[in-house]
Amino acid sequence: MKGIVFNLLEEAVSTEFGDATWDRLLDDAGLDGAYTSLGSYDDAEIVRLVGVASKALGIPEPDVLRWFGRRAMPLLAKRYPTFFSGHPDTRSFLLTLNSIIHPEVRKLYPGAAPPVFDFDTGDSERLVIGYNSARRLCALAEGFMAGAAEHFGQQAEISQPECMHHGAAKCSFHVRFRA
Repeated sequence: MKGIVFNLLEEAVSTEFGDATWDRLLDDAGLDGAYTSLGSYDDAEIVRLVGVASKALGIPEPDVLRWFGRRAMPLLAKRYPTFFSGHPDTRSFLLTLNSIIHPEVRKLYPGAAPPVFDFDTGDSERLVIGYNSARRLCALAEGFMAGAAEHFGQQAEISQPECMHHGAAKCSFHVRFRA
């Protein structure tokens, strides 16, 4: 996993809970926390950080990942405003993940392996999003979707009828956006 993800997690945790909390999470996870944005780190490190945060907060790991995704989206919008500009709403933004955003991520962060999404746009009221990644961080993807909706002044109603954690080949999200 690229260091930028760890940098975003550090900023989200430090902003909401303080620098000492980030340091405690690192200590509890047995990690040094020296993450550079271009560096590549073992996926197990994010799993350990999420695990210790889950225990510390007394909430399930998927909820920690959703929280992180929501909190990371404003940070991403601040760092990469061109990804967000020109989009009238969340749906328009999300539909550029595979064609614009992730190719740029691969240029900015060589070796990055972002998830692959597929979209069913047949219903103008609902967007069906397929998520496929060996990391199986679908809860993080859901948090990013909710955070993107907040960025565009919308609310996202998200359900997940299929999940890789429950034997599906990919995760499927059904999303409705409301003003």
